[in-house]
Amino acid sequence: MNGMGYGMYGSFWGFFLNILIILLIVGAVVVLLNRSGYQAPASNEKLVKIEKDIEDIKKTVEEIKSKLEEI
Repeated sequence: MNGMGYGMYGSFWGFFLNILIILLIVGAVVVLLNRSGYQAPASNEKLVKIEKDIEDIKKTVEEIKSKLEEI
């Protein structure tokens, strides 16, 4: 039965092919994560920026409220 993974050479090449496919998939995932900008520290900086923007918006709303109360 020399075919489809039977025998010494068939099992080695099948195993080698499986390892190669796994490494290819892992490499593709790593590349996609790097391109998407997946970085934990950067997300903290984004959160700080969003919090500052929210504070600015709150101040602006308070100013508009006070001007409307004057009218």
